[in-house]
Amino acid sequence: MVAAEEPVVLERRNESEHIMMEEERVRGNGEVEQREEEIEDLERGTTTIHRETVQSTPPVTGIGVSRMQRLSATNPLRLVIDSGTRVASPYPLQPPRRQPPPSPSPPPESADPYSAPPQQRQLVVSLNARSYTDKFSLVLFVVHIVSVVGLVGFLIFKGIQAMVQQGTRVREQRILKYFLPQVGVSSLLSITLAFIWQKAVRIWPTFMVHFIIWSSFVLTLAAGILLICFQIPAADAIGALFIAFSIGNGLYACWVTQRASFCSKIFIKALEPVPKFRDLNHPTYYMLGAGFLWMSLWIVAVIGSLNFYFPPLVIIALILSLAWTAEVMRNVATVTVSRVIALYYLRGMQSSTHFSFQRAVTRNLGSASLGSLFVPAIEALRIVARGLNLIEGEDEFLFSCAHCCLNVMDAVFSRGNGWAYVQIAAYGKGFVKASQDTWELFQKREMVEIVDSDITSAVCFLTGVCSGAICTIVVAAWTSTIYRGYLASLSALAAFIGYLMTRIAMALPQACVGCYYVCYAENPENRTFDRTIKDRLEHLKSDRSEAVPTPRVPRQFQR
Repeated sequence: MVAAEEPVVLERRNESEHIMMEEERVRGNGEVEQREEEIEDLERGTTTIHRETVQSTPPVTGIGVSRMQRLSATNPLRLVIDSGTRVASPYPLQPPRRQPPPSPSPPPESADPYSAPPQQRQLVVSLNARSYTDKFSLVLFVVHIVSVVGLVGFLIFKGIQAMVQQGTRVREQRILKYFLPQVGVSSLLSITLAFIWQKAVRIWPTFMVHFIIWSSFVLTLAAGILLICFQIPAADAIGALFIAFSIGNGLYACWVTQRASFCSKIFIKALEPVPKFRDLNHPTYYMLGAGFLWMSLWIVAVIGSLNFYFPPLVIIALILSLAWTAEVMRNVATVTVSRVIALYYLRGMQSSTHFSFQRAVTRNLGSASLGSLFVPAIEALRIVARGLNLIEGEDEFLFSCAHCCLNVMDAVFSRGNGWAYVQIAAYGKGFVKASQDTWELFQKREMVEIVDSDITSAVCFLTGVCSGAICTIVVAAWTSTIYRGYLASLSALAAFIGYLMTRIAMALPQACVGCYYVCYAENPENRTFDRTIKDRLEHLKSDRSEAVPTPRVPRQFQR
């Protein structure tokens, strides 16, 4: 059976090969003709695309068809014969040129980048700005640090030189025995209290807000009474200052009692992202360690200044330098934390704390220095202006002057405020520009009243006051038992050190609160935020008697 079918198979193979050879010959002649025509078109500068032609083989008739039909569909011969009908594809002279995709139209320019959609806003602001901000203040701070380091080194040399001389050995030994130990203890105690306050605020914010507000009143009053009890004129003066501050603190505590619950809610919500970043407190550790080392050298320099010309002026200069340096350290920690938390809110990113710290001590150091120099003074003057406006008087001239001062301070505050550190950290803006943009955001979202009545910054400030009062009580009680000659100076110095160290530690919660407000103002629809601020705004609009943070100018004095 197989032998009988072999001639048929050979015959079919010959037929299929003959058909394929004919097709190849015809197609080759057609391609040669097409190429010749296309060459002529190229020479004329025109191109032509030929229409598709269908070339089919002559139909197989007779016995071949009947034999093919008896083959199975998977037989190789059936596949070869079926491929006899072919379609000749055109041979284009030149492939069609691809049209370039239309370039996206540039986003419309807007004076306020935050009024644009989020996609366009990313083109306006950059989260990785590489330029240095506020270069003049950066140079000024660097020159100040170099000068102070040289002065401290020189004064330390003078102090050591005085210790080896016979004539001043008794006084220097007295300072080493009755002065330096108390300063060292107050520094260590302030650092310990700083971490305790920060940890307590993070764990029990609801309780700690009320506790800090009222304990600052009690502790400053106790410190003032203690110093007055020693019956030393200089100590009495410092004690009177403590008592006067405690009275004002008590009045303030009574005034803001209704806002304490909302302050607790803000602390709870603002501190929620902190556990996601385990190294977020490292910049605070660095700044406290650097502050302790600098404080130790600073104390020795103060001792050395007693053997130099004009000791009071030198000591005042050293105190001002220490205050600015400590404030810069606090704001460096603030900028670091602000960048980490702001990127979490704005982009959902978990950025590197170490990288943010590097940016804070390099590119954003100028803004931190400028803010450290002016923000405390601006806020203090604004508080004074607000206090003066609370005093209603019959003298219309003085009343109008007080409102004029308040208007001036409000204008200055809109160009230099503590809320600017969030945009400094996130977008690399200068201090003044960041302050203006942040305040415009608050005005756009109608949040001026809510941020103006916020007491979280006051709570952080009163935390430093509590630490300063505790250090004063401990140091004053210790000094009174060994040598009362340094009682007043050590009490004031202990309060100063305790306040500065605690303020550095409280930079973390204060920065988190600032990021919560500013990032909410930038994108209120972010799912990270709940209705805490929205409900507060609605409450303030419905009942404005509760929040009267800043006395406004009466209509008869407005122009």
